[in-house]
Amino acid sequence: MADVACLGILVADVVARPVDELPERGRLTLVEEMTLSIGGCAANTGVGLARLGINTAVLGKVGHDGFGDFVVRTLEGEGIDTRGVVRSDTAATAATMALVESGGERSFIHYIGANADFMEQDVVWEVVREAKILHIGGALLLPQLDGEPTARILQAAREAGVQTSLDTVWDPSGQWLEVLAPCLPHVDYFVPSIEEARMITQREEPEEIAEFLLNWGVGVVALKMGEGGCYVRTAEEEFYLPAYPVEVVDATGAGDAFAAGFLAGLVMGWDLKRATALANATGAWCVTAMGATTGLRSWEETVALMERGVG
Repeated sequence: MADVACLGILVADVVARPVDELPERGRLTLVEEMTLSIGGCAANTGVGLARLGINTAVLGKVGHDGFGDFVVRTLEGEGIDTRGVVRSDTAATAATMALVESGGERSFIHYIGANADFMEQDVVWEVVREAKILHIGGALLLPQLDGEPTARILQAAREAGVQTSLDTVWDPSGQWLEVLAPCLPHVDYFVPSIEEARMITQREEPEEIAEFLLNWGVGVVALKMGEGGCYVRTAEEEFYLPAYPVEVVDATGAGDAFAAGFLAGLVMGWDLKRATALANATGAWCVTAMGATTGLRSWEETVALMERGVG
């Protein structure tokens, strides 16, 4: 039985480096490194929670293919409950090819795959109802779930006594609030990036953004602000917390790591400020290594970083 169920985007990531220029048509280019790793908001957050020692389940959709097998094996290898990962009969597993230049800049080629095939009827409700918190990761890039279906899932989870959390990705369609509006009244914890939140609300300042979202029915707004730390607001309190000073190698997955730390703190019964500090520390560890989950650390290491403070 999981404390947190992470539902949403699952991806296999192929990363090649260094790629400073593409080969001519019909030619071959060698690289120094090519790796296969797990990705996608639900997977990244789930792995982060599991590394922190939180009983975790992941729900999503993959194909009947090698990438799908890899995603499931990787999640299970982290001790994650995968009963909620279903297989698509029509689409292959979502995959991203990341081309990393010598200087670290990345370019991406993405196949949306089975994430586009993940539907409301695919949700394994036994897994959701067992959890304390349902976290939906990847809203705005789940075409069969976005909007009213996500709202119904969030509402049903709450009616089952499960708290709800929502994270977004950049919306390539530009619909933003139009898609999210039905969902917001059913969200206990909303953890978007500041850039995404600005697009959703058409507001600039964190205080204005949070007030807008609270007025739409969100319980807690936690805005991820990268090097600027984060801003959290409820109807009763608000605060900023700075980021932890670490050497940044790769920011991929930092937002999902923040969500993992935040949810872990809540599951442990911590107050909001302490849970947010754990979120910042989890995000800080994430950026110290290449890849979305490579840098994630144990509960003890993450709490130690949190308790050292920001210096």
